[in-house]
Amino acid sequence: MKTFRNDFLWGGATAANQFEGAWDADGKGPSTSDMCTNGSPENPKRITRQWDEGAFYPSREASDFYHHYKEDIALMAEMGFKTFRLSIAWTRIFPTGMETEPNEAGLKFYDQVFDECKKYGIEPLVTISHYEMPYALVEKCNGWEGRECIGYFMNYCRVIFEHYQNKVKYWLTFNEINAGTMPMGNVLSLGTVKGYTGTILDFPDDPKVRYQALHHQFVASAQAVKLAHEKYPQFQMGNMICFITMYPLTCNPADMLKAQQEMQMMNWFCSDVQVRGEYPYYADRYFEEHGIQIRMEEGDLELLKEGCVDFYTFSYYMSNCVSEKPSEEIGQGNLTGGLKNPYLQASEWGWQIDPQGLRYTLNEIYSRYQIPMMVVENGLGARDTVEEDGSINDTYRIDYMRRHIEQMKEAVRDGVELWGYTPWGCIDLVSASTGEMAKRYGLIYVDKHDDGSGTLKRRRKQSFYWYKKVIESNGEELD
Repeated sequence: MKTFRNDFLWGGATAANQFEGAWDADGKGPSTSDMCTNGSPENPKRITRQWDEGAFYPSREASDFYHHYKEDIALMAEMGFKTFRLSIAWTRIFPTGMETEPNEAGLKFYDQVFDECKKYGIEPLVTISHYEMPYALVEKCNGWEGRECIGYFMNYCRVIFEHYQNKVKYWLTFNEINAGTMPMGNVLSLGTVKGYTGTILDFPDDPKVRYQALHHQFVASAQAVKLAHEKYPQFQMGNMICFITMYPLTCNPADMLKAQQEMQMMNWFCSDVQVRGEYPYYADRYFEEHGIQIRMEEGDLELLKEGCVDFYTFSYYMSNCVSEKPSEEIGQGNLTGGLKNPYLQASEWGWQIDPQGLRYTLNEIYSRYQIPMMVVENGLGARDTVEEDGSINDTYRIDYMRRHIEQMKEAVRDGVELWGYTPWGCIDLVSASTGEMAKRYGLIYVDKHDDGSGTLKRRRKQSFYWYKKVIESNGEELD
């Protein structure tokens, strides 16, 4: 019976903007994330053009990996990590994104991080751009709406590819690139918020701007992949999708069609471009009905074909239901909400927990593309309590992860080619959607709180010891 491959990449995932801190240290410039305040489900986080002295900006210190990287990587090694998914902060290498020469202190920091990983036999899995473009590019060209961002991005890619060519093998171009199909993507991924101060939910969305900016990201991703294939054949280049599986709420054909349409534009559209190298047929009608006309330059379509990724990665936290009936009860979720599924339980933040949906999703993706895959984000955001003896008994997180790993195992038995699993926020970090620390994902606790207080001390949670056994047994020991 098939099981996880012997070289399966067990590990964990973080992002510079939510984890690294040291937002202005050693020449780093401000990113979009550095300009975001904290928030909560009741009070959405804001992005501000200027520093608001009465507000707290959680990403500016975050979990302070910048000053704790040796300790943190040692803890990952203690768990047995085979891989560590992290991102490079663009503004640590190019503070405004527009410099011609890189910031040497930034390059040195990641040299040290990758060397520390190598010391323990941990393979870096590096996201090139993870929700933190230089804020100077927001002000100059409205983020990715400006085509000139492609050139700035490629200057960044050329530097990091050349500098880390012997230290990094696995690269992802853009984190959850399909965030650009959703209004929240203006702030998180596209940076199309020039001149705006306000909550990330109230930005006046223009789909025409969003999809133009997304096209520029497609071209930039393809250029990066093409450069890697031509100059660094040892690299493996991947995409990264926020996958939110959509079920029809009922067997009403209208619900079936609506679920299909939402799956197409939210989950399949971006990866069809990045894996197949062309805009899919169903986008034509969507663009026509929404008044979207993508401005392309000569050679763009050929470039998309030449820059197809080698493997597919995605985040999976939950699923949603879809119905033509707007009166149904709404649930919360990652980047987008949906209708509540009567067969599922939800987390405290309203995210519907659906382990079997992961098996279904893995099969759907693999049947569509037939290229290797990794689950690079998965996990449970929850409030953790430190007991008097210092222990953190997060049995709820263990249960969540166990059930999802069981379904990954079933998908492998189904024949899916799965390379790795890196649960999100393996060490506590700032939530991207709400800007909270209280919404913890980690297997390692960080003493940091929503008011900015805390010692930053690291503690092993119960899930730390459980995941260590999982990795040691290559996924066989799940009790």
